[in-house]
Amino acid sequence: MRLIVRVFSALNTAIYRASAGRVGSRLGRAPILLLTTSGRRSGQPRTVPLLHLRDGDDLVVVASYGGRPEHPAWFRNLERQPRAEVEIGRERRAVRARVATAEERERLWPRLVEMYGAYERYQERTTREIPVVLLEPTDAGHGPSA
Repeated sequence: MRLIVRVFSALNTAIYRASAGRVGSRLGRAPILLLTTSGRRSGQPRTVPLLHLRDGDDLVVVASYGGRPEHPAWFRNLERQPRAEVEIGRERRAVRARVATAEERERLWPRLVEMYGAYERYQERTTREIPVVLLEPTDAGHGPSA
């Protein structure tokens, strides 16, 4: 299953970048961004396509991993190094990631489920609380190593 996810992610990322986000930027009505983190062991850039929700200046993503019992690699990368970069269409911006507080999660979760109903099923499949992650814009440099 991990191989399928990797292949799909790489294909979606390549198409998204080649088309400047005109293709591969939505799953149904849910918008997709590209998140580039620093690999926690390698330090190399790692890019994944993720559904996102705008919340003011912040972007909100969900570490659902389809309801698997473990967190996705991109989330573990952010735990180690919260600086990252997002791409939406041609726009790139540096961000700093943090897990939503309990109050923020309570406010955002219904909006996330409305955007993508499978999140509710994913949460039911796992005993872990699926993290909601806020990607806050930063002023310093671009990219995960900034």
